[in-house]
Amino acid sequence: MSTITEAKVIVSSPGRNFVTLKITTSDGVVGWGDATLNGRELAVASYLRDHVCPLLVGRDPARIEDTWSYLYKGAYWRRGPVTMTAIAAVDVALWDIKGKVAGLPVYELLGGRAREGATVYGHAAGADVPELLDDVARFRDEGYLAVRAQAGLAGVPGVYGLGHGGEVYDPADAALPEEQAWSTPEYLDQAPKYLAAVRDAIGPTVHLLHDVHHRLSPNEAARFGRSVEELNLFWMEDPTPAEHQEGFRLIRSRTTTPIAVGEILNSIWDVQHLITEQLIDYVRTSVSHAGGITHLRRIFNLAELYQVRTGSHGATDLSPVSLSAAVHLDVTVPNFGIQEYMAHMRLTHEVFRPGYRFADGMLVPSDAPGLGVEVDEAAAERFPYDPKYLPVARRLDGSVHDW
Repeated sequence: MSTITEAKVIVSSPGRNFVTLKITTSDGVVGWGDATLNGRELAVASYLRDHVCPLLVGRDPARIEDTWSYLYKGAYWRRGPVTMTAIAAVDVALWDIKGKVAGLPVYELLGGRAREGATVYGHAAGADVPELLDDVARFRDEGYLAVRAQAGLAGVPGVYGLGHGGEVYDPADAALPEEQAWSTPEYLDQAPKYLAAVRDAIGPTVHLLHDVHHRLSPNEAARFGRSVEELNLFWMEDPTPAEHQEGFRLIRSRTTTPIAVGEILNSIWDVQHLITEQLIDYVRTSVSHAGGITHLRRIFNLAELYQVRTGSHGATDLSPVSLSAAVHLDVTVPNFGIQEYMAHMRLTHEVFRPGYRFADGMLVPSDAPGLGVEVDEAAAERFPYDPKYLPVARRLDGSVHDW
């Protein structure tokens, strides 16, 4: 019987920080998992290195379900982003190994394709409306069928979603948290207007998405949703903080704009009420933050029963290992909705070499055994950890607002 002989944690920063788990079996098969938790990377690295990796040595790598239960049910302290990200890394690495041993891509182990690829959306942004429209046009010209639109607000410096000096947007970009301004009245006035300009520019067939990013109360979110109903948004994302889930009932009762929630939620228990009460249209839990393929599939299966579709988080705070795993799952589930996709930096691909490809507005998974992604450990050593933090939002009066 094959056993796990080594579990190794690799921390690197090829353009941004990633935590990667390497599991090696006695047969010499290697599996890769993504353990990146944006802004708290070293917490997960320590959780794995000090508390999880020693438990893996000697275990049967084929017993994925048993290992998941062992790490989750067998522990006194459960759930939370650090724990679930660590478990996800183990789970994904074991699926990678299982695929390589079977000689099949992971999507075949999950039941085979239900679609040729996963439709993705890109992130378009601009400091003002003309700049935003130029960026939207760029994505459309590149073949995207869906685009998320975010723009600056006049009179409010440093709004969420914008890059610096024309660079690609990356929220974790400072050694200490940057403090950004926020004004709800300005947002409620200006965001519907710039989204209307985007819709006029792209026409009715390109999907238009928007991220509210937890910035509104339920009543404010309902007002925003009503104001953009005629724009036929694919979704409004995270309209209010998800901790107060009853607030989504108020939003749902007052607008027909679809609601997407879940990228900061980590388990089926976190989204159970939102799904079973049909308070959302898309669940955005991700493979690397919600317990891996094994647990995310449970979430998606529950969502299917209530006509909730998938829309997993897929920003560059997840490595190509995680995105590879997400695409394998995306192409198999019947209730797939859309996949977030931010192309990684050139430096990132010096370490991670994924086999998925972008075509016809979709990410198409690799047909190689396992996940179809390779990791260059020697290259990873050239990019040591570089502390980077997410910004903090403050209202114009100086008080701290939800991120």
